[in-house]
Amino acid sequence: MKPFEELLSGSAKYHGHLCSGQVIGVRMAMLGCRLIGLKDPAAIREEIKKLIIYVEMDRCAADALAFVTGVKLGRRSLKFMDYGIMAATFLNLETGEAFRIISTEESRELVSAYAPGVQDRVAQEIEAYKKMSDDILFSIQKVDVPISEYDLPGRSKKKTTCSGCGQVVRDNKEVIIEGRPYCKPCAHGAYFRLI
Repeated sequence: MKPFEELLSGSAKYHGHLCSGQVIGVRMAMLGCRLIGLKDPAAIREEIKKLIIYVEMDRCAADALAFVTGVKLGRRSLKFMDYGIMAATFLNLETGEAFRIISTEESRELVSAYAPGVQDRVAQEIEAYKKMSDDILFSIQKVDVPISEYDLPGRSKKKTTCSGCGQVVRDNKEVIIEGRPYCKPCAHGAYFRLI
């Protein structure tokens, strides 16, 4: 994997600006790959095929994770879990090994101790998060991630038609109600309203 500063610079450019979330995301990506035995999935084709990352927030760190590792929603190697937690789980599909890495609240409280001479809060966070050890910046959990064949990267394996609206639903994502398949918007409601 490229050196941290080079990855941080590239990630900030990809994201649009440098912020503390970029530092956390780059460090989280580097640590996660190390923990599951991958050297550089963004550059090594065989490794990107082994990696799935579940991100638990739609914040700056998610862009850094994608930049450093090469995972993408469109490749089905990046999964978004809307938990609102600054965390990500790294899964090696070949070995089944997985680790969930959480950014600690303790690290936020220690920012001024790690960058005492920096007055601007954002700049202070950036400098502090660069210096903190992984065990202060992150909490690590070894986890098991059961994954359906329908969630694996690759071509869509199944499609059905919604009994409500007629929309095609792929990858076993339909909801069965009284023996009939429905898309999630018809079954549970949607994030949008038709006008």
